Amino acid sequence: MPEPIRVLVTGAAGQIAYSLLYSIGNGSVFGKDQPIILVLLDITPMMGVLDGVLMELQDCALPLLKDVIATDKEEVAFKDLDIAVLVGSMPRRDGMERKDLLKANVNIFKTQGAALEKYAKKSVKVIVVGNPANTNCLTASKSAPSIPKENFSCLTRLDHNRAKAQIAIKLGVTSDDVKNVIIWGNHSSTQYPDVNHAKVKLQGKEIGVYEALKDDSWLKGEFITTVQQRGAAVIKARKLSSAMSAAKAICDHIRDIWFGTPEGEFVSMGVISDGNSYGVPDDLLYSFPVTIKNKTWKIVEGLPINDFSREKMDITAKELTEEKTTALEFLSSA
Repeated sequence: MPEPIRVLVTGAAGQIAYSLLYSIGNGSVFGKDQPIILVLLDITPMMGVLDGVLMELQDCALPLLKDVIATDKEEVAFKDLDIAVLVGSMPRRDGMERKDLLKANVNIFKTQGAALEKYAKKSVKVIVVGNPANTNCLTASKSAPSIPKENFSCLTRLDHNRAKAQIAIKLGVTSDDVKNVIIWGNHSSTQYPDVNHAKVKLQGKEIGVYEALKDDSWLKGEFITTVQQRGAAVIKARKLSSAMSAAKAICDHIRDIWFGTPEGEFVSMGVISDGNSYGVPDDLLYSFPVTIKNKTWKIVEGLPINDFSREKMDITAKELTEEKTTALEFLSSA
């Protein structure tokens, strides 16, 4: 058996974590032979609930779980980490401006970035889920200067999976038959779900999604808005935000970092934009198509971008630039 890895989940008493922790513990993320020390962090008022989660994890009797540690202390939570999954964030409340939300989260992710810097391994992989995820991820990275920027990524895999599923449903295939959809930009309603380079398997043959669907107006209209606004649609229907699908996407994202992407396939994740060939400004945490090998991601280069895509990619970059400016103001005054 390999040495156990230390995996932190923050916001561990929340509903996304509740859907996520079992999958991490049962081997479906890091493999069936990888023992895990699972560290659960939440704020002090949630410790009672977290004790219940701890009991349930014990009661799952998972052979790969070598230890489960529940804590509200950062020096305990961030020590010697191999993986940090930062799910906890300040949720948007009724009547709250996006700026107020950003400010509250800058404080959280500045503190957590500093804790990663101080206590975690320098090789730690950090996955940010808590919203606004892209800018929270950038804040954490800037607060942990000795951990490589490339070790930080944020979740846009849920949007990626949503886009895949919409195409699959429309064509009457399974989502496994659809590959290489792209989410560009921010995990917000300005994100751009792009299927110009996506392929679908029909009758054993791979063809382009545009060619397969022959419905450009749906692909350029309703498809995009459905994916952009899916989170809000789930909240409206369920009165709770998407947790099961978010947890599944987190597992997909981490598993791909750990084991790599299949040959000929790329996935979407928010990564640092430095040196990209798509005209996205440097120093943004922007969702790109990536391939992953040896736990290292690489932006897929050289995809042709049409005018329709260019405009959508620029809109979401502009929003991220504005968020970053606001976040940096708060960071320097904090």
